[in-house]
Amino acid sequence: MIEISRVAEQDLAELLPLVRGYCDFYEVTPSDDELLALSRALIADPERDGVQLLARDGAEALGFATIYWSWATTIASRIGVMNDLFVAPAARGTGAAELLIHACVDECRSHGAAELTWQTAPDNERAQRVYDRVGAKRSQWVDYSLSVRP
Repeated sequence: MIEISRVAEQDLAELLPLVRGYCDFYEVTPSDDELLALSRALIADPERDGVQLLARDGAEALGFATIYWSWATTIASRIGVMNDLFVAPAARGTGAAELLIHACVDECRSHGAAELTWQTAPDNERAQRVYDRVGAKRSQWVDYSLSVRP
Protein backbone atom coordinates (compact mmCIF):
# COMPACT_ATOMS: atom_id res chain seq x y z
CA MET A 1 0.00 0.00 0.00
CA ILE A 2 1.42 3.38 -1.02
CA GLU A 3 1.63 6.00 1.69
CA ILE A 4 2.53 9.68 1.38
CA SER A 5 4.33 11.66 4.09
CA ARG A 6 6.18 14.94 4.47
CA VAL A 7 9.92 14.61 4.04
CA ALA A 8 11.90 14.81 7.28
CA GLU A 9 15.65 14.81 7.87
CA GLN A 10 15.72 11.01 8.26
CA ASP A 11 14.20 10.65 4.75
CA LEU A 12 16.91 12.55 2.88
CA ALA A 13 19.02 9.50 2.01
CA GLU A 14 15.97 7.95 0.29
CA LEU A 15 14.85 11.22 -1.28
CA LEU A 16 18.18 12.20 -2.86
CA PRO A 17 18.29 9.43 -5.53
CA LEU A 18 14.74 10.35 -6.57
CA VAL A 19 15.59 14.05 -6.81
CA ARG A 20 18.71 13.15 -8.78
CA GLY A 21 16.54 11.06 -11.14
CA TYR A 22 14.25 14.07 -11.61
CA CYS A 23 17.24 16.32 -12.38
CA ASP A 24 18.64 13.73 -14.80
CA PHE A 25 15.28 13.63 -16.60
CA TYR A 26 15.44 17.40 -17.12
CA GLU A 27 19.18 17.25 -17.92
CA VAL A 28 20.27 19.58 -15.12
CA THR A 29 23.11 18.99 -12.66
CA PRO A 30 22.82 20.75 -9.30
CA SER A 31 25.13 19.17 -6.75
CA ASP A 32 23.90 16.75 -4.10
CA ASP A 33 24.84 19.33 -1.46
CA GLU A 34 22.66 21.95 -3.18
CA LEU A 35 19.73 19.53 -3.45
CA LEU A 36 20.04 18.55 0.21
CA ALA A 37 20.25 22.22 1.24
CA LEU A 38 17.00 22.88 -0.63
CA SER A 39 15.27 19.97 1.12
CA ARG A 40 16.58 21.07 4.51
CA ALA A 41 15.31 24.62 3.93
CA LEU A 42 11.83 23.24 3.30
CA ILE A 43 12.01 20.98 6.35
CA ALA A 44 13.08 23.98 8.46
CA ASP A 45 10.23 26.29 7.37
CA PRO A 46 7.32 24.44 5.74
CA GLU A 47 4.82 27.19 6.57
CA ARG A 48 6.72 29.88 4.70
CA ASP A 49 8.73 28.08 2.04
CA GLY A 50 6.97 24.85 1.11
CA VAL A 51 7.05 21.10 1.60
CA GLN A 52 8.36 17.95 -0.01
CA LEU A 53 6.29 14.78 0.03
CA LEU A 54 7.59 11.24 -0.30
CA ALA A 55 5.62 8.26 -1.65
CA ARG A 56 6.54 4.89 -0.18
CA ASP A 57 5.36 1.34 -0.60
CA GLY A 58 6.50 -0.21 2.66
CA ALA A 59 10.18 0.64 3.00
CA GLU A 60 10.65 1.47 -0.70
CA ALA A 61 10.69 5.15 -1.73
CA LEU A 62 8.77 5.45 -5.01
CA GLY A 63 8.55 9.16 -5.78
CA PHE A 64 8.35 12.69 -4.47
CA ALA A 65 6.66 16.04 -5.00
CA THR A 66 7.74 19.54 -3.98
CA ILE A 67 5.32 22.40 -3.32
CA TYR A 68 6.48 26.00 -2.95
CA TRP A 69 4.11 28.60 -1.49
CA SER A 70 3.41 31.71 -3.52
CA TRP A 71 0.63 34.15 -4.41
CA ALA A 72 -1.36 34.74 -7.60
CA THR A 73 -2.57 38.27 -8.21
CA THR A 74 -5.01 37.03 -10.87
CA ILE A 75 -7.03 35.19 -8.22
CA ALA A 76 -5.91 37.38 -5.28
CA SER A 77 -4.95 34.34 -3.26
CA ARG A 78 -2.17 32.14 -1.99
CA ILE A 79 -1.24 29.21 -4.24
CA GLY A 80 0.90 26.11 -4.06
CA VAL A 81 3.32 25.59 -6.94
CA MET A 82 4.08 21.91 -7.47
CA ASN A 83 7.54 22.52 -8.84
CA ASP A 84 8.53 18.86 -8.86
CA LEU A 85 6.71 15.57 -9.32
CA PHE A 86 8.74 12.45 -9.98
CA VAL A 87 8.09 8.73 -9.71
CA ALA A 88 10.92 6.23 -10.19
CA PRO A 89 10.62 4.43 -13.53
CA ALA A 90 10.02 1.04 -11.85
CA ALA A 91 7.10 2.52 -9.86
CA ARG A 92 5.31 4.25 -12.75
CA GLY A 93 1.79 3.00 -13.28
CA THR A 94 1.30 2.17 -9.57
CA GLY A 95 -0.82 5.23 -8.81
CA ALA A 96 1.98 6.93 -6.87
CA ALA A 97 1.85 10.07 -9.05
CA GLU A 98 -1.88 10.50 -8.55
CA LEU A 99 -1.52 9.97 -4.79
CA LEU A 100 1.26 12.56 -4.64
CA ILE A 101 -0.90 15.08 -6.53
CA HIS A 102 -3.86 14.47 -4.19
CA ALA A 103 -1.54 14.88 -1.19
CA CYS A 104 -0.32 18.18 -2.67
CA VAL A 105 -3.94 19.33 -2.97
CA ASP A 106 -4.48 18.41 0.70
CA GLU A 107 -1.35 20.36 1.69
CA CYS A 108 -2.65 23.38 -0.26
CA ARG A 109 -6.02 23.21 1.47
CA SER A 110 -4.39 23.03 4.92
CA HIS A 111 -2.17 25.98 4.03
CA GLY A 112 -5.10 28.12 2.88
CA ALA A 113 -4.04 28.05 -0.78
CA ALA A 114 -6.77 28.44 -3.38
CA GLU A 115 -5.01 26.57 -6.17
CA LEU A 116 -2.26 24.10 -6.97
CA THR A 117 -0.35 24.94 -10.15
CA TRP A 118 2.47 23.22 -12.03
CA GLN A 119 4.11 22.82 -15.41
CA THR A 120 5.73 20.05 -17.39
CA ALA A 121 7.81 19.72 -20.51
CA PRO A 122 5.74 19.81 -23.71
CA ASP A 123 7.04 16.37 -24.72
CA ASN A 124 6.34 14.74 -21.33
CA GLU A 125 3.21 13.03 -22.60
CA ARG A 126 3.12 10.36 -19.89
CA ALA A 127 2.94 13.04 -17.19
CA GLN A 128 0.30 14.91 -19.16
CA ARG A 129 -1.90 11.79 -19.20
CA VAL A 130 -1.63 11.62 -15.39
CA TYR A 131 -2.55 15.30 -15.09
CA ASP A 132 -5.54 14.82 -17.37
CA ARG A 133 -6.66 11.82 -15.27
CA VAL A 134 -6.69 13.84 -12.04
CA GLY A 135 -8.82 16.54 -13.68
CA ALA A 136 -6.18 19.26 -14.01
CA LYS A 137 -6.83 22.08 -16.47
CA ARG A 138 -4.15 22.72 -19.10
CA SER A 139 -2.84 26.28 -19.26
CA GLN A 140 -1.93 28.19 -22.40
CA TRP A 141 0.82 30.29 -20.80
CA VAL A 142 4.30 30.47 -22.31
CA ASP A 143 7.05 30.30 -19.69
CA TYR A 144 10.16 32.47 -19.65
CA SER A 145 13.09 32.63 -17.27
CA LEU A 146 16.00 34.98 -16.84
CA SER A 147 19.08 33.97 -14.90
CA VAL A 148 20.15 36.44 -12.22
CA ARG A 149 23.38 34.61 -11.41
CA PRO A 150 26.58 36.46 -12.30
